[in-house]
Amino acid sequence: MSSVSTGSASSTTTADPTSGLPRRTLWLLRSAGLVSNFDRFCIAPMLMVIAARLGAAMSTVVLAASVYFLCYGVMQPVWGLASDRLGRVRVMRLSLAAGALSAVISACAPDITVLILARGVAGACFAACVPASLSYVGDVVPAAVRQRPLSDLMTAFSLGTALGTVVAGALAHDVSWRLVFLLPGLIAGFLCWALRGLPEPWRQPSARASRSMLAPFRIVLGSRWMWCVMGIALVEGAVLLGFLTYLAPALEARGVPTAVAGAVSALYGVGAMSSAQLVKKLVGRWSPVRLIVTGGAQAAVAYAVAAASRSLVALVVTALLLGASWSFLHTTLQSWATALAPTARATGVAMFGVSLYGGSALVGTLTAGAAGAHRYGLLFLIAAALTVPLTLAAAWGRARYR
Repeated sequence: MSSVSTGSASSTTTADPTSGLPRRTLWLLRSAGLVSNFDRFCIAPMLMVIAARLGAAMSTVVLAASVYFLCYGVMQPVWGLASDRLGRVRVMRLSLAAGALSAVISACAPDITVLILARGVAGACFAACVPASLSYVGDVVPAAVRQRPLSDLMTAFSLGTALGTVVAGALAHDVSWRLVFLLPGLIAGFLCWALRGLPEPWRQPSARASRSMLAPFRIVLGSRWMWCVMGIALVEGAVLLGFLTYLAPALEARGVPTAVAGAVSALYGVGAMSSAQLVKKLVGRWSPVRLIVTGGAQAAVAYAVAAASRSLVALVVTALLLGASWSFLHTTLQSWATALAPTARATGVAMFGVSLYGGSALVGTLTAGAAGAHRYGLLFLIAAALTVPLTLAAAWGRARYR
């Protein structure tokens, strides 16, 4: 089993009883992922406000979000490689420092051009936090109980998503959209300082010892199971992230106020956070296959409900069930991904992330026409249908993996 250095003050901190990680370590890893997700999701509720304040066309302002997501996805493998070569903590501190600076520049942007550039840099920087924190857990926690701290991290990530949506909407309308960008910048700067005492975990030396910079990629892409998991993640990203974006528009198309529609979407995070605590208790008692099947069933029911009705109550149920599915299905797959290439763990986690976000982006590209025609019932029906092969493939693969 991998472990962190025992001489650090961090290692003497009281351990979390469910994960064995020092509480301070778990808190720092949670916070890094939370601020990353907050920064990633905060712009969506502010697009119309920013367009009005900067006097820019809505189609141009949308580029600030699109460029952010593009840079976030593209930089996943780059940061994963850097983390395997330089260390998890060093990469998190570097990315948080650069992310803090880019967030402050975003808050001070005098025009839309500067804002788009600043958001692109912010996306590239904050992309490191999630894979590095997941890889840290993979390095120090045994595989048998790894899903417990991973569920804790996913809870924090979900909270960041929910807060990014709700807080941004409230502050942008009542105070200033600039303050929304400034908040993650200040938090990221503090975390960069706070992480200085966190010890680097011990890692298996193969990826570090090789002279080739691309050795981690060869290790990851040489694993047939990693290809299997990346394929599953592609479909999962489509189901749990891509079609999720249509919950709020489906409500707005029925005349529901934007603020209410955004709050319903944020319930996804509430469902994920509450279910994560249950998943922590079930790890070790339920098999990974059972957790996967439960999560897949939740997603299927969620989208079936949404396909049948786009009422406020129906989509509240959908959001909560999709959040629960994220905790059961995604954290199980994420835990599996951390075990497949231990000598290049961060690169493997990053490639998992590329597949996940790639699936989400693919949905946006392929379904734009149907969304423009407000055919949300059809879209949710397609999502429900996709959960069947997703669940079967994930359950089959995890059952065969040893």
